[in-house]
Amino acid sequence: MPEIYAAIDIGTTKVCTLVAQYEGHELEVIGVGIAPAHGMQKGMVVNIDEAADAIRTSVQRAERTSGRRIGSALVGITGTHITSVTNTGSITITRPDRIISDEDLDRVIETARTTVAIPANREIIHVIPRSFTLDGQDNIQNPVGLHGFRLDVEAHIITGAISSIQNLTKCLDQVGVRVENLVLEPLASGEAVLSVDEKEAGVALVDIGGGTTDVAVYANGSVCYTAVIPVGGNQFTQDLVIGLRTPQVAAEDAKIRLGSVEAASVPADDTIELSVFGHGEKRQVPHRLMNEILRARALELVELVREALVRSGHHALLPAGVVFTGGCANLQGFLDLAEDVLQAPVRLGMPEGITGLTDTVTGPAYATAVGLVRWGQRFEGAATETEAPGFDLAGMFRNLLDMMKARFTDLR
Repeated sequence: MPEIYAAIDIGTTKVCTLVAQYEGHELEVIGVGIAPAHGMQKGMVVNIDEAADAIRTSVQRAERTSGRRIGSALVGITGTHITSVTNTGSITITRPDRIISDEDLDRVIETARTTVAIPANREIIHVIPRSFTLDGQDNIQNPVGLHGFRLDVEAHIITGAISSIQNLTKCLDQVGVRVENLVLEPLASGEAVLSVDEKEAGVALVDIGGGTTDVAVYANGSVCYTAVIPVGGNQFTQDLVIGLRTPQVAAEDAKIRLGSVEAASVPADDTIELSVFGHGEKRQVPHRLMNEILRARALELVELVREALVRSGHHALLPAGVVFTGGCANLQGFLDLAEDVLQAPVRLGMPEGITGLTDTVTGPAYATAVGLVRWGQRFEGAATETEAPGFDLAGMFRNLLDMMKARFTDLR
């Protein structure tokens, strides 16, 4: 029997629920539910009822297309409240054979968890071992089965504000979905778009969401730095609202269809038609002006990414370069601009190695949702709670229509 996993990516602009099954190493997406997000700002809940309604719509659509009732799910988390720190832990191996076991690994990681100073208003989300040291021999990736007397670990510990975590889980409680585990979104995205070789060599993952941009730096196969930048795709759209004096819906549509960060890529006299506030009328605005506005915000964002990479201490040690994902990474010319600023190889991260309903979720805006499913299969060790109650055929066709609409309107 295939293992079935459910994942929910709750973004600032959209909620995406995936249901996928694993049979062997094959990942097949069997259900997708995409809905506009409400009640969210910069990755955090600002209105519980509105956010819960958006999540409920997304979950119900995924249930209809998959034919599975979702009882629990892996849930992505981000926001400016996220912080990280590195800590170490040590244990003595007391058994007569001195052979390191899985229990010893759990024990030394728990030591790293319990000895770090965490404020009372924060909660640990992840404790990720970076490397182990056994009797002074460092850079050991997996000490299980080795002989030794003392085992040390260096761990990357990610924390979040308890209030933000509780607000998010309360939204899921209202929907009737139990949170199987919270997963930091850039770590999930990395599971979808990064290769093992890239993580080993050194690579940075940059996920441009609607309200925030998430950064994760990998070295020697493990994450060693994470950061959340409070700038995302919504800021690009809001700049167009202000600069072009057009409603947000029209600005978002123009950004997706015609936007570019290459200001000189269009003739100086080229114009686009945009709606104006209040009367439903339209007017012509310079196309180049829109691109100049987008370029200014893109430069600011990439500079913030560069500063985050410098703070990580690994900016000069990224042979595999920087992988961008998220909706705004699709902007024409964005990757070339990022490569110029970062002075590193840059590529677009797309979810790969999936079958099933791939037309909906193969774009960079869906890397987090796909990565959450991969995270569940790789780290959680057990499938999430789903059951097959059977659904009406009309409901399935309604949701297929919703997905077709979402494909042409990338809300992220």
